Amino acid sequence: MDSPMFAGRHFKRYDLDTSGKSPVRLNVVADRPELLAATDEQIEKHRELVRQADRLYGARHFDRYEFLLALTERMGGIGLEHHRSSENGTVPGYFTEWSKNAPARNLLPHEYNHSWDGKFRRPAELWTPNYNVPMRGNLLWVYEGQDQYWGYVLGVRSGLVTKQQTLDALAMTAATYSTGRPGREWRSVEDTGHDPTIAGRRPIPWTTWQRSEDYYSEGQLVWLDADTLIREKTGGRKSLDDFARAFFGINDGSWTPVTYTFEDVVAGLNKVVPHDWSGFLTKRLREVAPEPPLDGITRGGYRLIYTETPTEFWKDNEASRKMVDLTYSVGMTLNREATITGVLWNGPAFKAGLTNSDKIIAVNGIAYDTERFKEAITAAKAGQPISLIVKDGDHYRTVAIDYRGGLRYPRLERIEGAPDRLSAIYAPSK
Repeated sequence: MDSPMFAGRHFKRYDLDTSGKSPVRLNVVADRPELLAATDEQIEKHRELVRQADRLYGARHFDRYEFLLALTERMGGIGLEHHRSSENGTVPGYFTEWSKNAPARNLLPHEYNHSWDGKFRRPAELWTPNYNVPMRGNLLWVYEGQDQYWGYVLGVRSGLVTKQQTLDALAMTAATYSTGRPGREWRSVEDTGHDPTIAGRRPIPWTTWQRSEDYYSEGQLVWLDADTLIREKTGGRKSLDDFARAFFGINDGSWTPVTYTFEDVVAGLNKVVPHDWSGFLTKRLREVAPEPPLDGITRGGYRLIYTETPTEFWKDNEASRKMVDLTYSVGMTLNREATITGVLWNGPAFKAGLTNSDKIIAVNGIAYDTERFKEAITAAKAGQPISLIVKDGDHYRTVAIDYRGGLRYPRLERIEGAPDRLSAIYAPSK
């Protein structure tokens, strides 16, 4: 179960590091042979991912590591960590349409980082002697949340994504947990760690209110908060990198798992810099924390703003997901067939009575298309109403959305005069 295999007619292996006793390889299968055509520059960025992970942790906990990567429209996507390998399935044009696929390039850094965070060191209640003993999802905000943090950091340090792409991705995450998750009013991050058991990873109809596996990305924001706080308190002499090396980088060469508890995490942080880390983590992760978790971004030298034009990363993300995201304006997402796939709880679309699976037929009396809908949202700023004809099963109805705020897309803006700690975090380790 923990040694999977990918196989395909069209296959290529790239050596990422064969310099020592624990080689790292990238094994690629694809729908068509031309999809395997990675450039030397692209492969060098993957090699740099391995080097940056070595510099972060200073240890390896595998005798070899095999990236299994499927570039396919036939198998479906996957990202599944194992101790000495990972199963990864992504867009067919991962190499051949490189400029369009920045959102897909977080996958390999995230899963590779799990060899340290999640597999070698794992929460005590997620370690079991066999598959018959149930696991408990406590501390997933370390297992996945800190892994999400390091996945993005290693992605930009290795050059797989640019600093600007990483900032744009961070802006999307910040917007989600400041505006797009009103369910933060009642549910803690740690409680979302039980979602894989409760929901079985089936679609949740009201994600913005019910929440889902938010320990990933809200956890990422909390660890950014911790990193920038350490840097602030030590004048940049120490950082979360020091915690990572001391906590996950122990026992070089061993792949026998070492477990940890909440108290161990607190103790590890206190060894880097004394602080009330128990209170810090409890307030942000174990208790209901309705205040937006944006301190790490602000302390990092940036602020979250909204503009009428999306970032290139946002547009690439919409294209890869084949959807239209209007969460921060009218409060909905749609697929390319104009069917609503998500509604922001208590947002304008919600208040108008729209829900998942409603299909928009017309905008202001004219057949729907995406640009026409966006134009109507912009025109509403001048007082023109947004009127939709909506199909719900066999029923049609007219819906008026009371919204005049225009299009809104998140991005980060530098705070003049503030230390640019995000640039320091994203700089490659030497």
